[in-house]
Amino acid sequence: MAKWLAAKGVTCFVLKYRLVESKTDNPVAELMAKLGGDRKKFDESVASVTQLATADGLTAVKYVREHTKDYDIDANRIGFMGFSAGGMVTMSVIANATAADRPNFIAPIYGRAPVDMAAKMPKETTPAFIVVASDDQLGLTPNSVEIYNQWLSAKQPAELHIYAKGGHGFGLKKQNLPTDTWIDRFGDWLKMQGFLKKLHPTAMELRFSEAELEGFKKRREEQLMTDWAQLTRYADDDKKLPALAAGEKRVVFLGNSITENWVRFDSAFFAENKYVGRGISGQTTTQTLVRFRQDVLNVNPSVLILLLGTNDIAQNTGPMTFDQSIGNIASMVELAQARKIKVIIGSVLPAKQFGWRIEIEQVPEKIVQFNALLKDYAAKSGCQYVDFHAALRDENNGMSPDIADDGVHPTLKGYKIMEPLIEKAIAEAVK
Repeated sequence: MAKWLAAKGVTCFVLKYRLVESKTDNPVAELMAKLGGDRKKFDESVASVTQLATADGLTAVKYVREHTKDYDIDANRIGFMGFSAGGMVTMSVIANATAADRPNFIAPIYGRAPVDMAAKMPKETTPAFIVVASDDQLGLTPNSVEIYNQWLSAKQPAELHIYAKGGHGFGLKKQNLPTDTWIDRFGDWLKMQGFLKKLHPTAMELRFSEAELEGFKKRREEQLMTDWAQLTRYADDDKKLPALAAGEKRVVFLGNSITENWVRFDSAFFAENKYVGRGISGQTTTQTLVRFRQDVLNVNPSVLILLLGTNDIAQNTGPMTFDQSIGNIASMVELAQARKIKVIIGSVLPAKQFGWRIEIEQVPEKIVQFNALLKDYAAKSGCQYVDFHAALRDENNGMSPDIADDGVHPTLKGYKIMEPLIEKAIAEAVK
């Protein structure tokens, strides 16, 4: 669950709270037997532990709120979510919270509220997202309905989803039932409530509306189905390139969004030097290899700059090994060298994580490993290697916001650091 949320850009903290001790080696059967009797008596028997679990939850919220600067998160957008026993903790937390430890929204999933919840309703606006199945084996469906009704009575925002089947504890299990997609409804709700808005939007997010960005994403998905390698992207531009004058040497930059943005952010750098930019956002080396003949060989460059690998590490087109990625780059280099084209290989730029693929772990370490392979291959194949990574990295092997506002794509200031490095390499190549 935390990984799913993290992929949406939500910072997650997993709480380990105290539980009632199990007296047997079958805690589920033990619990069912207790719940089958007097529910009030059961509540009384676990009351002391419930208080401890509630204290754990309140302490967690307070801790996160006190450390929002450390984690770079919004103190007014802290939610609390729990499943089953965790759902009960969620409701106990909101019923006993103060200003310091009150969540800004809650999501009790097949949970249960304290008996005195109505008297402890929060006065502050506290949206609630509630989910349960009608065939819940613990009989918690009425409890979820009760929470929903209490929220409505208090004029609090609430959304309730009751599924016909799913049982208790469906979570993120795949059962080929509608409960399999409840998590998507939760994502819709978070978005509608404004809880998915980034604390530090990227330049693209500031420039375009959410609807426009969704439109870009949809069109990209459609485009991948019809022109996977985006051969149409530069097809006309390639044909319109002027014939080379005697002694003129053409330089082509081939890459992904980092190359594409370079042309856009510093068009004068490319125009003044007559450099040809052939970057396509999101592309892996596999896609770039498919368009290599069209966008490189057919335009007759003397020098080729390869800036690839970021999206391979991000696994944009599926899982890829480093060997596969280096193999694709090797194929491009060999094709270029067969045409007497000098090749310059640029390192993958530093990054702490990929905002579009936040589930990819150990990004800084993987980039360092990949660059070591790139550098080694460049030496073996007679290519120049330009270490942009060393020039741009911070102490954590990422990039600071002033040279990469999203941590991956350079700003104009970042490109100005890269330009003297690549110009030196190009001068060496054409010489």
